[in-house]
Amino acid sequence: MQAVEKPQPHAHLLEVKALKKYFPTGSSGLFSKEKHEVKAVDDISFSVKKGETLGIVGESGCGKSTMGRAILQLQPPTGGEVWFEGQDISKLSKNQLRELRKDIQIIFQDPFGSLNQRMTVGSMLSEIVRVHKIVPKENELKYVQKLLQDVGLNPEHYWRYPHEFSGGQRQRISIARALAVRPKLIICDEAVSALDVSVQAQVLNLLKKLKNKYQLTYIFISHDLSVVKHISDRVGVMYLGKLVELADKKEIYTNPKHPYTKALFSAIPDVSTEKKKERMVLKGDVPSPLNIPSGCRFHTRCPVATEQCKVEVPLFRKTENDHNVACHFV
Repeated sequence: MQAVEKPQPHAHLLEVKALKKYFPTGSSGLFSKEKHEVKAVDDISFSVKKGETLGIVGESGCGKSTMGRAILQLQPPTGGEVWFEGQDISKLSKNQLRELRKDIQIIFQDPFGSLNQRMTVGSMLSEIVRVHKIVPKENELKYVQKLLQDVGLNPEHYWRYPHEFSGGQRQRISIARALAVRPKLIICDEAVSALDVSVQAQVLNLLKKLKNKYQLTYIFISHDLSVVKHISDRVGVMYLGKLVELADKKEIYTNPKHPYTKALFSAIPDVSTEKKKERMVLKGDVPSPLNIPSGCRFHTRCPVATEQCKVEVPLFRKTENDHNVACHFV
């Protein structure tokens, strides 16, 4: 009798392959038939290991939030593949996707807008638990109150409404809502950017604590380099819909290779030394996503750009120390 080979565990929890998300904007003029589109996410590939926190940074409008929604299929991708635990989720039916969303959750920037203001916190969380059959009905109250305690709230908060909480507390409720279905991956989309700095630190420390307790994996999207440095294991840098650099946190913060990454990181204040850090100021403004430059998208602002950069798109390739970068001169 032939032995049945056991399926091998997947090396990565999530694999994103050549992901694209384009938005049509109509024709360029009254009599023109030429169609235009915004390439919000354009041919992005990366993977995330189980238990890892991948930080994604970039200026506003670079496509990082759209990327997060496309991964979760909240905005269906224009092209590419998203593999979760060895399964291409971009090919799932609506019912299959609904079931999958227990495993992949998202925390949004604005907790007030994402919470139902007409429901108490307890009824809101209990409904999610009930729909997904997480625990028996008689255990719902105990389960939800334990969730509230895990995110730093009190069991009595079960009976309160969202408007009765502060911004930081509302974000804790959003975190509890994401945790309620026992997910494996949570996408944090600017999850602390609307909070005061002191509250940001509390919520970041809470996320790190919950990651260990619940064995979670995070994709942490933010424009704040200091926040990403605090929570991430690896960091990816986006510019105009493209991933331009990706490496281990320590490696990318001490040895940035892409000119755009160098410029971003030169703006981070360093209070650990009296030596003044040289600030790298970029020329010009970020180009419009409707009129993306040819070749390397960064060449219009890059201090080392050549004619090659204007016509040839650089490959996103691996260098030493598992450091990935898209630049002709690295």
